[in-house]
Amino acid sequence: MNALLERLSQSRRAVVFTGAGVSTLCGVPDFRGPNGFYRKPEAERVFDIEWFRRDPSIFYAGSRELIYGLRDIRPGPVHQAVAALERAGIVRGVITQNIDMLHQKAGSRTVHEIHGSPRLHRCLDCGRVKTFDEICELLKHTPVPRCAACGEAYKPDVTFFGERLPEEAFDAAVALARQADLMLVLGSSLTVTPAASIPLLTVSAGGELVIVNAQPTPLDGSASLRLTDLAEFAAAALARWPAADGDRITGD
Repeated sequence: MNALLERLSQSRRAVVFTGAGVSTLCGVPDFRGPNGFYRKPEAERVFDIEWFRRDPSIFYAGSRELIYGLRDIRPGPVHQAVAALERAGIVRGVITQNIDMLHQKAGSRTVHEIHGSPRLHRCLDCGRVKTFDEICELLKHTPVPRCAACGEAYKPDVTFFGERLPEEAFDAAVALARQADLMLVLGSSLTVTPAASIPLLTVSAGGELVIVNAQPTPLDGSASLRLTDLAEFAAAALARWPAADGDRITGD
């Protein structure tokens, strides 16, 4: 851990790559873990674009807790540590596989969401847009939020199976990874492609790879440091680079 903190203190172009592990500490269910979302029967239909077009109620019923419960979830210590590192001028940006918006809640300013985000929802027919909060309000009164103008369902800007990744976010993530002198992977199994290939771009460009994840990853052999405890990392990082006063985590 001391070696990792020293590498961070010496870096000026560090980039953080995050996966589900940073959010499970906050109570957000993961997708592919032992008790993950995809262990549920027919779960893959929930995020399938063809099924959404056929029957959007499958998505809204299946994701009500996972997606729309996020309104009440607070960022955890890893999110706070990453935001503190950005404020300290060490981290240039965050690349995340997560769709929970918690990095922004914690105060991170440069966040590339390579699997999309529910921050905006779009009508699949006429393209009208509603915010996450507006959709949450609609869901209090209807099982499927629909456009008042054309009657079509609203879909979140999350990448479903059968859709392409958001090109702008992915291209920005690739550019950031290639410029990094240190790529810090936090809480990702690095098994979901093409996102999992991004950290190797830093290595190919001469940068260093560090991984903090409870389970082994396919890129462990390319990492100069390999740690397992995200909570320990967050505590150590926040001890050296404290969170802003308004952002400190307090017990409930």
